[in-house]
Amino acid sequence: MNPDPIARAREISDSVLFPGALDVDAAAIVPVERLDLLADAGFYGLAGPAEAGGMDLPDLATALEIIEILAGGDLSTTFIWLQHHGAVRAVSEAPPPLRDTWLSRLCRGSTRAGVAFSGLRRPGPPILTATSDAGGWRFTGAAPWVTGWGRIDVVRAAARRDNGDIVWALVDAQESASLRIEPLRLAAVNASATVTVRFVDHRVPADRVISIQPFEEWQQADRASLRLNGSLALGVAGRCARLLDSDSLSAEVRACRAALDQASPEGMPAQRAWASDLALRAAATLVVDGGGRSISIDQQAQRLAREAVFLLVFGQTAAIKAAQLGRLGRASA
Repeated sequence: MNPDPIARAREISDSVLFPGALDVDAAAIVPVERLDLLADAGFYGLAGPAEAGGMDLPDLATALEIIEILAGGDLSTTFIWLQHHGAVRAVSEAPPPLRDTWLSRLCRGSTRAGVAFSGLRRPGPPILTATSDAGGWRFTGAAPWVTGWGRIDVVRAAARRDNGDIVWALVDAQESASLRIEPLRLAAVNASATVTVRFVDHRVPADRVISIQPFEEWQQADRASLRLNGSLALGVAGRCARLLDSDSLSAEVRACRAALDQASPEGMPAQRAWASDLALRAAATLVVDGGGRSISIDQQAQRLAREAVFLLVFGQTAAIKAAQLGRLGRASA
C-alpha cells in the first residue's frame, strides 16, 4: 500500500474509479472488484485503530479528504464504501466480546457493513422498534434506506425501545422470513443497490447489540456529524472543476471546504447547503459547457449532474433543507 493514503486515494480515483464510473452507473450493482480494491488499499479501515488493522489516520481532515477524492471518482462505489465506517467506529467503542469478534474483520474489509438509521431523523412515532426478548431483542418495522445490499454482510441497525432509547445492533444482511427487502430505483447512484428493509419480529441476539443509547444523546451526536456528507458534494464539485479547468470553481471548492471544517454544529446546515448547491452549479456548468452531447448517456457530465441532484437530498435534515430552500429564495414549509 502507498504510505501516503491521500496519494493512493487519488491514484485509485483517477486511474480506476473515474474511468469506469459510467459503466458502474449503468450496472445493476457496483462490481465487487472495485470494493475489493478499496479493501486491499486499506480504506475499509479508514475509521479504525491500527491495532485492529485500521488506518489510524492522524486527523479527521485526512479522512474527509480521502472521502472527497473517492467521491470525485465514482459516487456509487464511494457511497457503498462510506456506509461501512459508522459500524467500524461504533464497534471500536463496543464491549470487548463484540469488539474482539468484529473489529478486525471490519477494518480489513473481509466483513463489510451498511447502515440502517435514517428513520431516526423522521418526525413522529419510531418506524423501527425493539422489544426485549429472552437473550436478545425483536426488531419490527422498516429501515427505509440501506445501501449496498448484495455487497454487505451486516447492517448496523437502529431500533427504538419503548422508553425511546436506541438499540444499535449488527444484523446479518440476509433475507429471511422475518427480514425482507424492497429494492429502490434511484435516478443516480442506482448501482449502490439501495433497499428498504422490513423487519417482522426479527430476532437479534444479545451478542449482536453494539450499544443502547439515549435518543437525545444520539440527536446531539448526529448534529455534530453532519460534516461528513459534505465531502461527497465537494468531490462531485471538484471533479467538475477539474474537467472544466476552472480556477474560480476550484477556489470555491476550497472556500466551501474551509467553511465546512470551521462550522459549529449550529452553523453546519448552512455550509452543507452551500456544498450541495456548489455541486449542482458546478455540474450544470459542465453540462452547459459540453452542449448537447452532455446529455448523452455515455458522457460524464450527465452522470455528475444526476449525482449532484442526488446529493441535494442525501443526508438532508430539516435544518439543511431550510438552508437549501433559503439559498433558492424560498421559505421552508
